[in-house]
Amino acid sequence: MRKSTPLEDLIVAMIREDGPMPIDRYMALCLGHPVHGYYMSRDPFGPDGDFITAPEISQIFGELIGVWCAAAFQALGAPRHFLLVELGPGRGTLMSDILRATKVMPGFREAAEIHLVETSPALRKLQAGKLGPAVTWHESIESLPEGPAIIIANEFFDALPISQYEFHDGRWMERRIGLNAGDRLVIGRSAFPLAEPPAVEGTILELAPIRAAVARALGERLAHSPGIALIVDYGHPASAQGDTLQAVRRHKFCSILDRPGEADLTSHVDFERLGQAFRDGGAVTFGPVTQRHYLHAMGLEARADSLARKARLPERKIIARATERLAGENQMGNLFKVMAALSPGLPTPYPFGSP
Repeated sequence: MRKSTPLEDLIVAMIREDGPMPIDRYMALCLGHPVHGYYMSRDPFGPDGDFITAPEISQIFGELIGVWCAAAFQALGAPRHFLLVELGPGRGTLMSDILRATKVMPGFREAAEIHLVETSPALRKLQAGKLGPAVTWHESIESLPEGPAIIIANEFFDALPISQYEFHDGRWMERRIGLNAGDRLVIGRSAFPLAEPPAVEGTILELAPIRAAVARALGERLAHSPGIALIVDYGHPASAQGDTLQAVRRHKFCSILDRPGEADLTSHVDFERLGQAFRDGGAVTFGPVTQRHYLHAMGLEARADSLARKARLPERKIIARATERLAGENQMGNLFKVMAALSPGLPTPYPFGSP
């Protein structure tokens, strides 16, 4: 007999009480419920988790972003104190690699104050173990202190809740989570006024107001306080219609309704809308470029060759596979995009604008 998850039982009870649930509400509960949410009580990363992010694939990824941060530090005028911020820092692997790579930049480590925006108690514990006590945690970006900042967001925006709409019978309808006759979760439609042009029957439209609100708030910060942000995520450079909401459990795709609270839910980032939200806040944006372009421009091949020369044959093969996974055209290289947002008046950051 099929056994439901504790969060599924809770969601079913909520739907019975209040009616069908919008997808953004469902997504927020699945990922962030304080007791049963996916990120609240587990380490989802690595071979023993549900997925692997770029920092866990190879140290090279974080080291190259560290080099970029060092250049950003110089562009900010090498301030005596600045915030080094990461949004959704996972295990702390990326920040650890950034700190190691920036040791060669005079004044960087002494000036950096590490701030992590992380809601998961389980992941905060892992981050503390890797980064030590000199870290300040935040539940959201609103509590970040004032001052110059370098902000990194790797696979952060894809996990923020989205809404979905479907064009059906000549009008847009909101997709919601309801119950069938057996009290199992199903996706249905509810009438919803939406100021979007008509589309082909069955067309799916995704909107991400929470994602836009975070980007706009960061843009406002950058508009009044010196700073540079780097956003790395998977998605499309231009707005497009379609269903990109997906669930991953034990390194395999599954239904978004399967085992709520035990699977990761994400959607592709619409970089056109995301960039506009940053600009609405007052920031200047560059990109997106592909992760392949970014990593190669930052010296991926040279760093991989340097590591390989010091490694034995088995390790050299691991380095080669990791490099291909990060930047291969048919792997993360073209699917993932990189965008920069910065305060007006700062120089164009490399490698944006480079051929």
